[in-house]
Amino acid sequence: MLDDGLRSRLMPGERILWSGQPRQGLLFTSRDIFIVPFSLLWFGFVVFWEVTVVSQRNSPGAHSLVPLLVIGGVFILLGLFAVIGRFFLDAWLRRRTSYGVTERRVLVVRSGRFNKLVALNVDKLPEVSLSEKRDGRGTITFGPDTTLWVRRGFSGLLPSLDPSPRFLEIENARGVFDQIQGLAGPKK
Repeated sequence: MLDDGLRSRLMPGERILWSGQPRQGLLFTSRDIFIVPFSLLWFGFVVFWEVTVVSQRNSPGAHSLVPLLVIGGVFILLGLFAVIGRFFLDAWLRRRTSYGVTERRVLVVRSGRFNKLVALNVDKLPEVSLSEKRDGRGTITFGPDTTLWVRRGFSGLLPSLDPSPRFLEIENARGVFDQIQGLAGPKK
């Protein structure tokens, strides 16, 4: 089924050659090898911090502990997001994302609260790379891939917010990649 958000982005006379969506549900990526242990350590430290502060509530000058409790509470929320919440937010964003390939453009459309449209002309595509798994699923990245350490904000934690345009975890990635390569033709 062609997403209305994708359909509404077509130019006059443009037709869809391929459309799809990223893999749905919870998604673990290679970046999680680093993020999961770090976020668990972070969360564990913050919980230890809060327990220590709370255990001091009956000591003299306990009123000065209130700012530490508040700061610790904020860090606990950040830790919960890093450990668990980011996976659910990423799944929610991917559910609202559609991809399309036309004879003229490559489209990435995200609807809802975080609306976004990326439209790349096939005759002016940057570097296009394919990362494929054994089951045929894969990711097509348009432009240079940024490392985890260079990403800003939530893009390092959420694959769906990565700054490089991409078709994330699509079925038959090699076939879609070959189709895009065929449209782009030889560079002059």
